[in-house]
Amino acid sequence: MITFPACKINIGLNIISKRSDGFHSIETIFYPIPWTDILEIVPNGQEGSNVDFRSTGLRLFGPKEKNLCLKAYQLLAEKFPVPSIKMHLHKVLPIGAGLGGGSSDAASTLILLNKIFKLGANDDELESMALTLGSDCPFFIRNKPMLATGKGEILHPINLKLKNYFIVIVKPRTHISTSEAYSSIKPSKPKHQLSDLIQRPIAEWKDCIFNDFEQTIFEKHPGIKNIKNKMYKLGAIYASMSGSGSSVYGIFNQEKHLSAYFRSCTVWQSYL
Repeated sequence: MITFPACKINIGLNIISKRSDGFHSIETIFYPIPWTDILEIVPNGQEGSNVDFRSTGLRLFGPKEKNLCLKAYQLLAEKFPVPSIKMHLHKVLPIGAGLGGGSSDAASTLILLNKIFKLGANDDELESMALTLGSDCPFFIRNKPMLATGKGEILHPINLKLKNYFIVIVKPRTHISTSEAYSSIKPSKPKHQLSDLIQRPIAEWKDCIFNDFEQTIFEKHPGIKNIKNKMYKLGAIYASMSGSGSSVYGIFNQEKHLSAYFRSCTVWQSYL
């Protein structure tokens, strides 16, 4: 069985406070984007619980045993009788982009295994398991626009529709680790709640909805700031870095083909 793990963008990202557990409390909007990896899982007929895993496409970083898809399988196998499988991940979504591609792969693994083997886990159970794999993993279980608070795991459905808008996502070669992104952050409580600001017309977002990571990331990596500025020059009604970067997206009123303006970057563009 094949599925297509999609990514997300962050619309606004407020770093509110440092928590006692070392994490940060945040407020952000997760919005699903139809740019996907490809994940295939089939039973392999062997006894026991093991995974014959292979990947193609973009190169995965880190040791195989730390791959989130394998961790998702192991997590589910601890709770349910999951047979041995063959798993093939074709990686399309860029890594270290702030798009949640790895988290989406993990969540899709849980969903697909649950479906293939009729394990009977409901969405709440899957979200609980997904949380142990990453703070943004639970979002990808339902994959609908959400206001995320806490570490990003407390999800509140919101009425936000961007249908018929055109989005361009640009991923430069720069890689930004989460630890680097948080190292210079000074948390602060925003004056206005993101849930209220997001209800304003998109044309007003530029002046009121911000990503707190941008200030320090743009100072260290001015090329990323230049991408955002170019988005606006090319007609974006709203542009922002997604998550902790390094990808930048622009939302447009009409179709745009901007690959020629960002030749050294990975560019994806589509109607939402």
